[in-house]
Amino acid sequence: MERLSIGQLAKLANVNLETIRYYERRGMLPKPPRNKSGYRQYSHEDVKRTDFIKRSQALGFSLKEVAELLSLRVDPDSTCADMKKRVEEKIGDVENKIADLNRIHEALLRLSDRCKGKGPIGKCPVLEELYR
Repeated sequence: MERLSIGQLAKLANVNLETIRYYERRGMLPKPPRNKSGYRQYSHEDVKRTDFIKRSQALGFSLKEVAELLSLRVDPDSTCADMKKRVEEKIGDVENKIADLNRIHEALLRLSDRCKGKGPIGKCPVLEELYR
């Protein structure tokens, strides 16, 4: 089995070296064996695991949540229903964030409509609204 250096792992997973080290410290990646010279030796499974972490983060999962997903993957008592539950919880989180962003957007539009962009800053309706 071909072993990879930390640099090779980082390159294949499209992350930097510090990301690999950080994942190791957080327990997201297992401590790799070392060669006679003391260099870390990774496997292609570590590439897949790093890709899993990055793809999960891209979907909005926190590192703590990703660690839970990784635990589900190796727990023989876990089922697809367990994973589906986590995904549905994340969907709810995303929907809440979207609703919050929509409220912020509407409030900003109202503020912007109140200001004509003319006159002294001391009479700016946006500042007056925010500083009341």
